[in-house]
Amino acid sequence: MNIHDVIAGSEQFRKDKYKEYEHKFVALAKEGQSPKILFIGCCDSRVIPNLITATGPGDLFVMRNIGNFVPPYKPDVEFHATAAAIEYAVSVLKVEDIIVCGHSQCGAIASLYKTEKLDNPHLIHVKKWLELGEGAKQFVTTHMTKNFTEEDKLEATEKISAVLQIENLLTYPAVKERVEAGELFLNAWHYDIASGEIRYYDSHSQEFLPLNASEEEEGKA
Repeated sequence: MNIHDVIAGSEQFRKDKYKEYEHKFVALAKEGQSPKILFIGCCDSRVIPNLITATGPGDLFVMRNIGNFVPPYKPDVEFHATAAAIEYAVSVLKVEDIIVCGHSQCGAIASLYKTEKLDNPHLIHVKKWLELGEGAKQFVTTHMTKNFTEEDKLEATEKISAVLQIENLLTYPAVKERVEAGELFLNAWHYDIASGEIRYYDSHSQEFLPLNASEEEEGKA
């Protein structure tokens, strides 16, 4: 696919797909957005938030970056894109859930174990950004034995990283305040590209379970 395909696709969207959601787009244009969920995902082109959750226009407030990382709260006057999105979603849009969604075959996570590739002077910001994944790498290398395969190690790092990003979210005063008030819920997910399966982190069992299991358990309550 190239830019010409994208241009043709945009015209196809206007003619066909737009019509399917026209009433919703018109309403959103008039009334503004009011999504209830902030979805923090990876820039990876294979992970498409609205597609994997079957959501439509206006349903998700999406923040994507390399590795779906959340930098800890830092009250300074520098440029913080992820922090700005979090603050806006929590304090202005008043979202009720935040999802941090990691995924399989994550290049950012794999790069944590191949630091020599980041010596390129054109990757200075990428190298710094990946420091946000070091905690997950250290946890995995400390707790996983040599019996695990390379694939197992990377998947574990992807999952642990998502959980650690939840901890970073709690360093934001507004997030912590609303979580403690029972107004905001934080969720760590892991999406498998090959199977389409999404698992969520269950804090009670401390493991990732199939996402539909959370709905089944809620139905039993």
